[in-house]
Amino acid sequence: MPNERPPILFVHGAWVNARCWDGWKARAEALGYECHAPSWPHLDGVPAELRRHPPAELANLGIEQIVAHYEAIAKALPRPPILIGHSFGGLFVQLLLTRGIGCGAVAIHPAPPAGVVPSWSAVKASWPVIGTWGHWKKVIPMSFADWVWCFTHQLPVADQNATYDALVVPCPGKVYFEAATKPALVTPDFATKERGPLLIVSGDADRTVTAIMNATNFTLYKKGAVIEKMPTVGRSHFTLGEPGWEQVFDDVFAWLGRRVLKEAK
Repeated sequence: MPNERPPILFVHGAWVNARCWDGWKARAEALGYECHAPSWPHLDGVPAELRRHPPAELANLGIEQIVAHYEAIAKALPRPPILIGHSFGGLFVQLLLTRGIGCGAVAIHPAPPAGVVPSWSAVKASWPVIGTWGHWKKVIPMSFADWVWCFTHQLPVADQNATYDALVVPCPGKVYFEAATKPALVTPDFATKERGPLLIVSGDADRTVTAIMNATNFTLYKKGAVIEKMPTVGRSHFTLGEPGWEQVFDDVFAWLGRRVLKEAK
C-alpha cells in the first residue's frame, strides 16, 4: 500500500552536516515518513577531513546555490514534501515555501530574513565569520570554543566534544555576506497566501538566533495561509540534539498532523 504521508526534506544550517538530523530522521521514519536529509553542496564527507581540507568549491557556495540544490531535490520527489529546516536551513525552507516548493514547512530557530535585526548575541555568534576580512571569498572554520558558545553551552563537556567531532564542518563565508548585503536573496514573500502552512519554532536559551529574532520573523508575515509560532523553554541553538529534543519533535509533528497532513491528502 503506498505511503499517503508526504515525504520529509530536512535542511541543515551552517557549521553542521546533515547528521544533525539523525535523531529526527529516525523518529520520523518510525512514524512511517519517507525522509531525506542531504547535505549542502560540497559538505558530504568526514567532518574532521572537511575541517582539515575544506573543498575549494565551498568558498564560492552562496545562498541561491544552496536553495536551488534543495529545490531540485524537492522537485524530484514523488510528492511535494514537508520542509523542515534549522538555523540557515530554517530561512531556506521559508524561501522554498515562497517558491511554491513543499506542502508546508517548519523553520526551527531560523536565521533572520531581511527585516529582522540580529540581537547582540547573534552578532557575537557570527563574529568568527563577519570579523574575518575577506570572509565573502573564504571558507571559515568553527573552533571548539565557538561551537560550545554558539550551540552546545547546555551540554556536558563530553557531549560537546562528541558532537563537535561528529557534526561540525566549515562554512562558506559567502552565505553570511549575502545574508547581510543582499536582502533580495533572503526575503520570503511575507504577504502571499499562495503557500503551505508554516511553523516558526524558537528557543529562549538560543544565543545564535534569539527568540526575539524569531518573534520578529513571525510578525513580518501577513495573515493568509497558516503561519504559527511555537516558543520553547530552555532550548539552545542545538535544540535538535540536546536532551529533551524528543518533546520538541513530538510538538512539531503534532502541529504537522493538524495543519499539513489533512491538507496534503
